[in-house]
Amino acid sequence: MQGVVFNIQRFSLFDGPGVRTVVFLKGCPLRCKWCHNPEGLKADPQIMFNASRCIGCGDCALACPNSQHVMKDGMHCYIRDNCIDCGKCAEGCYSNALTLTGSYMTAEEVIQKVKRDMSVYKESGGGMTLSGGEPLFQADFSLELLKLAKAEGITTCIETSGYGNSQKLAEIAKYTDRFLFDYKATGEEIHKQLCGVSQKKILDNLALIDSMGIDVVLRCPIIPDLNENEDHIKGIADVAGRFKCVVEVQLEPYHRLGISKSQQLGVESEYEGQAPDKEAMNSYCKIIADISGKKTTIS
Repeated sequence: MQGVVFNIQRFSLFDGPGVRTVVFLKGCPLRCKWCHNPEGLKADPQIMFNASRCIGCGDCALACPNSQHVMKDGMHCYIRDNCIDCGKCAEGCYSNALTLTGSYMTAEEVIQKVKRDMSVYKESGGGMTLSGGEPLFQADFSLELLKLAKAEGITTCIETSGYGNSQKLAEIAKYTDRFLFDYKATGEEIHKQLCGVSQKKILDNLALIDSMGIDVVLRCPIIPDLNENEDHIKGIADVAGRFKCVVEVQLEPYHRLGISKSQQLGVESEYEGQAPDKEAMNSYCKIIADISGKKTTIS
């Protein structure tokens, strides 16, 4: 079985207990206005172009089968209109200005990379975390990865929006030690406006995980001018308090790293704000902890 992976990040300290290897899978049904990983939205491999690294050698223009790279007065112009993301331009790009994000890998190939740090997992209580994109978008591949990890004695986490097929999720949950479950907006209409999908399926899937008794860390991005408001803070507290499976709430302040990645993909960012105020974030932690009774931190 093959899936499309756009990064395997070793020695992560922020994606579950202990030291972890995070496997980032391409494809996501959500379209959050502030997306931090825009390279994970589309299901297939894509070309990213970092113009600041380009040395103007012109090798990409010679390699491209569709003439999407053009040299004008010593400057590189990437057209993209008929780009098929074949990756031939990136293969010979010595400066790494052009890179192909995403590659087809078998589940066994991924697990072989994950197994490199077995001793670190045992020392720290870490393991493998699936992220994205959205792991439920590649549900069958995610399930295979989790089964193989468990067979090797590796603990497992999934970072998910919760938006996906419930039957697939129920199977996946059997091989998952902890969910890092995103809660992005409060209210059906505002969730559709900010994330592009209904919130009902997400909350139904959280209830499913709750019924299975699997630990959940509720991860909540705080985005100024979009979801940073009293209703949403109280909404986070309500969800955290209502579901017994939620063992912790993590507030995630907005950062701007997704903007440069969008530029490299040739798309415009829908949101380019600033990080929320630190004192305000601390106050949100206290409000949520007081109402829900759950540990609340800033990640």
